[in-house]
Amino acid sequence: MLNLVLFGPPGAGKGTQSEKLIAQYQLVHLSTGDLLRSEIRGGTELGLRAKMLMDQGILVPDEVVIGMIENKLKENQSAAGFIFDGFPRTVPQAEALDELLAQYNTQIKVMIALVVDEQELTKRLLIRGQSSGRPDDQNEALIHRRIKEYNDKTAPVASYYESQGKFKAIGGIGNIEEIFQAICEKIETATANVR
Repeated sequence: MLNLVLFGPPGAGKGTQSEKLIAQYQLVHLSTGDLLRSEIRGGTELGLRAKMLMDQGILVPDEVVIGMIENKLKENQSAAGFIFDGFPRTVPQAEALDELLAQYNTQIKVMIALVVDEQELTKRLLIRGQSSGRPDDQNEALIHRRIKEYNDKTAPVASYYESQGKFKAIGGIGNIEEIFQAICEKIETATANVR
């Protein structure tokens, strides 16, 4: 089973690249943002609670996110693998994910980090906000808060996977297809080493 974490700050291109990776490797996409937005659209209690936090640029609690991921793992036990997009965001989440995957006799094979500077991220998110309608992509101060939140809380997750020999960084600025090819090369190298 190929399980990979696609990592990077808001606006780094995770959504674009995850679509290509899903098609290439027949992976099940686990985007916590998509799962949460689905709950919000459904008007569930979880969705309303998540919306309040997301609108303030605050991360949703771990137990909520882990529970949603476990449900997806149960639903897709025969999958070729999973791509985790936007999760784990903290070291405790990474540890919880490792424990959860171990219950299914699998593990994360590689973590791919898309590296993009803050100026480019801000530009991309403001452009996305014009078409997405997402309030968290339309406010520059909120964008900077989200990037700071990422740098403070999420970036240490890279060290966690680096200590396991699973962390691979890719420049996230440039031609989408070239970035995709670079990601595939890292995945092929990582999975060749594991076999």
